[in-house]
Amino acid sequence: MTMLKLFGIVFFCGLFSPSQEVLSGLSCAVSPGAMQNVLSDAILRNGLLQQHLQGLVLPNIMGEGGLLNSPTSITGLHLVKVRLPRLSVVLLPGIGVQLTIAAKLELSGNCLVGLLSELIDILVDVNITANIKCTNFESGTVQVVIEDCLCILGAIKIKLLSGLLSLSVNDIVLKQLTATLPGLLCPVVDIVVNLVNIQLLGTLNAVIPVGTAGTIHYRLASLPFTSGLFLGLDLDGAVKQVGGSVIPHDSSPSALPPLLDKLLVLGLRQSFLNAVLSLLIQIPPQTFTCTPEVFSNASHLQEAVMTLVPAGCSTCRGTSPLSIKLTLSGNPLILLEEDKATVELSVLIHVFIKRLDGPVLNLLLLKADLSLNARVSIAGGRLVLGLSLG
Repeated sequence: MTMLKLFGIVFFCGLFSPSQEVLSGLSCAVSPGAMQNVLSDAILRNGLLQQHLQGLVLPNIMGEGGLLNSPTSITGLHLVKVRLPRLSVVLLPGIGVQLTIAAKLELSGNCLVGLLSELIDILVDVNITANIKCTNFESGTVQVVIEDCLCILGAIKIKLLSGLLSLSVNDIVLKQLTATLPGLLCPVVDIVVNLVNIQLLGTLNAVIPVGTAGTIHYRLASLPFTSGLFLGLDLDGAVKQVGGSVIPHDSSPSALPPLLDKLLVLGLRQSFLNAVLSLLIQIPPQTFTCTPEVFSNASHLQEAVMTLVPAGCSTCRGTSPLSIKLTLSGNPLILLEEDKATVELSVLIHVFIKRLDGPVLNLLLLKADLSLNARVSIAGGRLVLGLSLG
């Protein structure tokens, strides 16, 4: 069983529709749904947005209103909790990604109406839409820039401990929050998106060990690009042996197949897999010692040996066992066809007798090409090739 750790971009791929886009090297196509799941995990479920909104400093709210038109002031207003956050993603062809975050912000502070001071709770619906563009590609990294960030406030619910609340207080709060919140929330979203970009780029620029034989280093090869159906990522993959020598492979452009409703589309070129297999499959010479009884039913091998070695050969007499040595010759090759994968191995078969009182007697030396059926699957974040003799 041969295993190759899959790239971190696996989490990034999802529903994909047919396209004629040509991708080079290792390629991945990411659907809006897949990106939405990834960004929801990174921004919402991991608490990144809540963490950075927690430090919001909201200005005091002053105005005329309240009971008997007394002056009203709301101070110490701060975020208590982000309720029911939702995130959605739309791809903008040739531009980037449109990110929308909808949530209810629970705010709390002190309210002074005339001479009456009490706690005030404010629940406000916010909808933040930002266009995200990738730019400044260099050495496998990209910078993300937020353009046209728009923050719209929806329904506002205000609660005073006393229950005494006038419509004018509601109007004052709505007016002040509408004027100040967008200028506070968009910079926070910018910070959060850039932090997530750093996290995701870390999964797209990594060195993966292949046992003790070598490493695979992959990273972004160019700026991501978008269509209305997917975000495309091209990767460079360098397969290195221990010591640093690179195993060359063909990285000419190739097209990803249409995968319709599949959850993952990751393109690996056959030549790249061949370079990886040359590291994975390094079988040391195997020697099998067999007594004559083992070969009593192996008529074909007996006939071959008898043909090469006359029965009257004095050097062949005795009880020395027959030995077979298998040695890998050259690098393995994988052949990919529709619904089928085959690994071809070339081996040297050496049949000999090692006598206790003399030198080794070589009987037969053959070169054989073995064709192994390969069962491809994904398990535990790894690409698994199960090989069996056809």
